[in-house]
Amino acid sequence: MTSEPTPTGFTADRETALLNIEWDTGETAALPFALLRNACPCAQCRGGHENMSPEPDEDVFSIPLTNVNTTKLVNISAVGNYAISIQWGDGHGSGIYGWYYLYVLSQRMEED
Repeated sequence: MTSEPTPTGFTADRETALLNIEWDTGETAALPFALLRNACPCAQCRGGHENMSPEPDEDVFSIPLTNVNTTKLVNISAVGNYAISIQWGDGHGSGIYGWYYLYVLSQRMEED
């Protein structure tokens, strides 16, 4: 079994509205804040616990990316050594973005 990719570093650039991640695979990702907000992995945003999965929903890529208060990053913090939590400008902050979830999101973003 291979291990899941983990970041070696990440920065949240409010000026460009991008979460930049360096992975231990040597890959890098630049995830727009708007995409991260659209892909919030919390139960409320995903339509209930029955819709929870370790990977992002495909429809997050069809939601228009806007840069409004809902996508304004207020705070970002580590959750243990497996995820980050983001507080958004609209007050939402219950999503826990696991490293695997972010890695898959970045891979799928590159495919689109």
